[in-house]
Amino acid sequence: MDNDTIAQARRAGMRWLILLVLNNARPTSYSLRPVFDVVQSQYPDVSRQELCAELDYLEKRELVQITRRPDGDWSCSLTRYGIDMAEYTIDCEPGIARPSKTFWGA
Repeated sequence: MDNDTIAQARRAGMRWLILLVLNNARPTSYSLRPVFDVVQSQYPDVSRQELCAELDYLEKRELVQITRRPDGDWSCSLTRYGIDMAEYTIDCEPGIARPSKTFWGA
């Protein structure tokens, strides 16, 4: 696997993890710190800049809503589409590493 493919898989995996974190925070929003802590547990070398870039990507796809506060912190929550994505009720376009839904015992 080449470096570009690895970097792309990392970004897509991080985006899915961010959606899951924010889905678990519902109905409240999260500041960057708790999101960063969870993402860092899976990607130990993640930087704040990298996390913000992936949140910005998700915001542009209308999956996440970000409130940028004057102190530099961000408050993040899922949009209706973000909730639907996390709950598997809409299709997932490329760019997010959402695993396929598996039904056990069905």
